[in-house]
Amino acid sequence: MINLQKYGSLDSVLGLGILEFMLKEQVISRSQNKYDVIVVGAGHAGIEAALASARMGARTLIFVIKLESIGRMSCNPSIGGPAKGHLAREIDALGGEIGRAADITGIQFRMLNRKKGPAVWAPRSQNDRTYYSNHMRETLEAQPGLEIKESIISEILLSPKKDEIIGVRSILKEAYFAPKVILANGTFLRGKVHVGDISYSSGRAGEPAAEELSASLVKAGLNLKRFKTGTPPRIDLRTVNMNKVEEQPGDADPQGFTFYRDIKLRNDISCYLTFTNPKTHEIIKNNLSKSALYGGFIGGIGPRYCPSIEDKVVKFYTKEHHQVFIEPEGRNTYEAYVNGISNSLPPNIQQQLVASIPGLEQAAIIRYGYAIEYDYIVPDELRVTMETKKIKGLYLAGQINGTSGYEEAAAQGISAGINAVMALDGKDPVIFDRSQSYLGVLLDDLVTKGTTEPYRLFTSRAEYRLHLRQDNADERLMPAGYKLGLVDDERWQKFQTTLEIMKRELEFLKKTTCSIKNELKESTKYINILKQPEIDYDGLERFGLKLPPDVTKDIKNRITLQIKYKGYLKRQLAEIENFKKMEDNRIPEKIDYMKIDSIAYEARERLNKIKPRSIGQASRISGVNHTDISSLLIYLKKNQTHKR
Repeated sequence: MINLQKYGSLDSVLGLGILEFMLKEQVISRSQNKYDVIVVGAGHAGIEAALASARMGARTLIFVIKLESIGRMSCNPSIGGPAKGHLAREIDALGGEIGRAADITGIQFRMLNRKKGPAVWAPRSQNDRTYYSNHMRETLEAQPGLEIKESIISEILLSPKKDEIIGVRSILKEAYFAPKVILANGTFLRGKVHVGDISYSSGRAGEPAAEELSASLVKAGLNLKRFKTGTPPRIDLRTVNMNKVEEQPGDADPQGFTFYRDIKLRNDISCYLTFTNPKTHEIIKNNLSKSALYGGFIGGIGPRYCPSIEDKVVKFYTKEHHQVFIEPEGRNTYEAYVNGISNSLPPNIQQQLVASIPGLEQAAIIRYGYAIEYDYIVPDELRVTMETKKIKGLYLAGQINGTSGYEEAAAQGISAGINAVMALDGKDPVIFDRSQSYLGVLLDDLVTKGTTEPYRLFTSRAEYRLHLRQDNADERLMPAGYKLGLVDDERWQKFQTTLEIMKRELEFLKKTTCSIKNELKESTKYINILKQPEIDYDGLERFGLKLPPDVTKDIKNRITLQIKYKGYLKRQLAEIENFKKMEDNRIPEKIDYMKIDSIAYEARERLNKIKPRSIGQASRISGVNHTDISSLLIYLKKNQTHKR
């Protein structure tokens, strides 16, 4: 007999929802499908979230629509590039997987922007697409405390008050329970593929979309909108005229992403460069009405910084050519990704477009390019931990937050996974700030500034990029990864040894006078010789320096940068100290900004929406100006409600 008195009435029982009511009355039990953390989606965000969760000791379940699609590189099979390479190294320093996977499965490695300053040097790898996916599946399967299940999630399950997550339900009507759920759905939320005037439901070509989950999220009160992205055609490398394209080999001294792991990097293949031309552009302009993007078939907003070839031709109409990179997809395949001509044109027009490009006149298309529309959740719904503000325990990571790129997704995934477990254990969240990492820049931009187009990270978005170099990601983040239990003792000891060698060598350079003057007019300390622009670390040998065998190329590079850029770094570190003072000036979350009349109305609306953690974060919100911040400081001081 069910006791209705404790619920008040039959209407109250019905208001709970049948599932929640049955759980409360123990008609069914959660124990069968109970976990600490559930992750929905096994792309780059979901993988990092699930691995971080399991490695930190939480019993974790990860859902994937198709087991074969775990870690699939659905766009270009490459990792890194400007800012993205920085992110991959930071995730690795924290104990994530993307850098290790990139190094193991890489088929070409290049350090980009070497001719520019060290702040923008960026590692990039071309990867074997199938091997990368297989490696990620093997890694998930081998991880203790992590279960994998193939299924489509159709609904999130909430507490009776609808303000806290309790689990998820699949399209097979199975319920799974956890106090922390991380959604990493990528482009699968009501995904729709477009090729010319043909469109069909799909999360990406060949895989079903998640059609029902969007409705559940809207019902829960989350704000969903539509974005669009796309991919170019793939061609048979054997049909490329190599005499008409420029070979792009890997670096002679390849550098990867992972720290303190003995992985032999391999440069097995070359990429190739060619260009579009006026004929290509004429084909596109004559067929714009047939493009899904320009024919009115797509309503979602596309990425500004990775545009389709239709967008390039229309928006940059004065340019007579655009770069096209031909990038192999693996060691054991002839399939190649044609980077630079992403489009949603009909197949016959894609054939004409490709054939108009030098070297591709006879190229055989293996897969056609397409555009894809999908739902995303407006990121101002999130805290910087990736937890939603409206629903306790619900975290979002990856393209579901309006971002683009494997690395951006992976960064959000590891942050969500870490913070879900920290909250589970009742511990303070791990906050990555802008002065500490590109990861912090990404998360802060998303929750503070939002995005009106698929967000992509750039080095220009980081105010302290000389400090946030790709080479020192271990110095900035590995201590946090070790403290969280994500970095093992062996790697930690290697890191400590590197720091000791660097400290030793810096002291030696400061104290020791060169023994051979050569072109110097007088004896001087080695550190002063290295400050000269034309002298590198190895160049000190001609002044009598004996290089110990444990001083690696990486250590030489780091010491050189510290010495040559000392003045700039000192100034940037001073700026970071000022930044931290603003970040440490905390604001109570429950403050009602609409009652502070001295702040402009638009600013009050934005502040109420974002609920900034600190004065620093408040100052970066779009629509909040210096006067508004001054008024807020006066209000806080008057009411003595803020903490330092």
